[in-house]
Amino acid sequence: MGTEEILRLTVAALMARTGERQTDLAAGIGQAQTQVSRKQSGRAHWSLEDVDLLAAHYRLHVLDLLAGPTHAAGVLHGSVSSLQQAGAPSLPAAIESPAPAVTVALDEAAHAPTAAERERPGSAVALIRTSPTPSAPVQPESPAVVSAAGPCVLCGQPAQHELDGFAQHLTAEECAAAVAAAGTPQTSAPTPGAEEIPASAAVVDPPPLVAEPPVTPAEPVVPATPPAPAGPRRSTPGYASGTLVEQISGRVHEVLAACSGDMEAAQAELIKMAIPDVMMLLKASRVGGRYEHSEFPPTQEILRKKSQKGADEIWEGRPKWRNRELFAAAKRGEEIEVTALDMNAAYLSALKCWLPIGQLKEDAGGVHDPKKAGVHLITPADWDHPDLPNPLGNRMEPGELWVSESTLRLLLDCARQGLADAPLIHRSLVSGASEALLEKLRRALAESRKTALAEGDELTVAYVKAMYSKFVSTIGESSANRELRRPDWMHIIRAKAFANLWMKAHKAHKAGLQVVEISGTDELHVVGDWRPVFPEGRDLNQVKEKNSYILGGKR
Repeated sequence: MGTEEILRLTVAALMARTGERQTDLAAGIGQAQTQVSRKQSGRAHWSLEDVDLLAAHYRLHVLDLLAGPTHAAGVLHGSVSSLQQAGAPSLPAAIESPAPAVTVALDEAAHAPTAAERERPGSAVALIRTSPTPSAPVQPESPAVVSAAGPCVLCGQPAQHELDGFAQHLTAEECAAAVAAAGTPQTSAPTPGAEEIPASAAVVDPPPLVAEPPVTPAEPVVPATPPAPAGPRRSTPGYASGTLVEQISGRVHEVLAACSGDMEAAQAELIKMAIPDVMMLLKASRVGGRYEHSEFPPTQEILRKKSQKGADEIWEGRPKWRNRELFAAAKRGEEIEVTALDMNAAYLSALKCWLPIGQLKEDAGGVHDPKKAGVHLITPADWDHPDLPNPLGNRMEPGELWVSESTLRLLLDCARQGLADAPLIHRSLVSGASEALLEKLRRALAESRKTALAEGDELTVAYVKAMYSKFVSTIGESSANRELRRPDWMHIIRAKAFANLWMKAHKAHKAGLQVVEISGTDELHVVGDWRPVFPEGRDLNQVKEKNSYILGGKR
């Protein structure tokens, strides 16, 4: 029996001991009930991060959790007894009795240690096991374990084997096959002299344990409600950003208290902690995700820097453009009133972009797949709009160039709007992609920033800004961040910020404003009344006036 099957049996036993249902466990580890159900039924895997969450939920050491159902239930009972003696809050009262005898059978079947393992001093089996072990591994073919058909203690379906006097299937696959053949799960028959585990404990939510099957209906045992998390959750259902927001505010309060209320010292300390903190938030935001992204995939040659301070071959499309006609008119003596607008948290908004999940692979098909993302070798089309900046940025060299996913999608969008021809794609290095990979992280940072602005909390605003800006600047080949190396992500996010700025310029142009200048990640200079076009403020979907000046006179 594999480690994950042992973990499933252990989780089922602990849920039965505490009277929890899958909804309670899911709430305790910050996941959805459907995710817990899939992992317990074998349709999805428990990850290492899940093991940490389960251990924290049941207040067990990770090794105790992985040692099998009997050991875990015994340690759980002992730890709760200690908590109750100390007057501390405990887990539900259903665990007050010792571990059920049936979990001994489950533990024996899960471990089945050899004689050498039992005799070797200091072995994991000798150190961890607390129940008696058989003298030899149980073999399915042995006549001693073959019996007449009886209900399996795990799934309730007929089984042809016994272990320590209990009928059961020997593997989770056999249980699943038996349940599927029966159509609906059944409850297992009571075993005299032993407590009973619910028939489908490893698949669906178990009811609380009873000492013996009662003759007359007994009052149902109501599972104790697990302790509620401290503080209200302000997250939107389905995104679970509330916990991340609490971590951000908690860190600010912790550092401010450590600095005795000195705002400048606290800000310096928070900025110093920004990189490890944002990486911690990223990992927390990915708990329960449908896939795991690659953190250190092999780096393609075009994504490698040519020198320590040099650049790689990816063109990000950074804008640096001025309207030649307006500047020529200013030189002729015309005075043009210009407003410089500032885009808010440009890199934070850019975290919502299509990012490759795994290692980039070669694709020479020449067709863009919207479900994939990466970098692309293209020949861009000509740009014939002197009153609008080129979405490719201020590149002067003609011919082929490598661009990131965000730039290519912007060029294709311009082609759909009839502004230019579509670029010619020669090669692509891509992987399966998602636009929501950083969405929980982005929402948590955005919510923390919005709340801090409303409360005048500039310390949190500075901390959040340091986290998202340093995240983008260090996930390439920076030695300041050793937890993630994705230069493709760095280029895609930065190019997305430039693409967002270009789209603001295009929106202003379509609304009748004259675009004077566009530069960096957040500067847009326009002529005309911009307030009907852009909402004013400091939120992500708003812009703020940086300054106004007369073109042709002194700025």
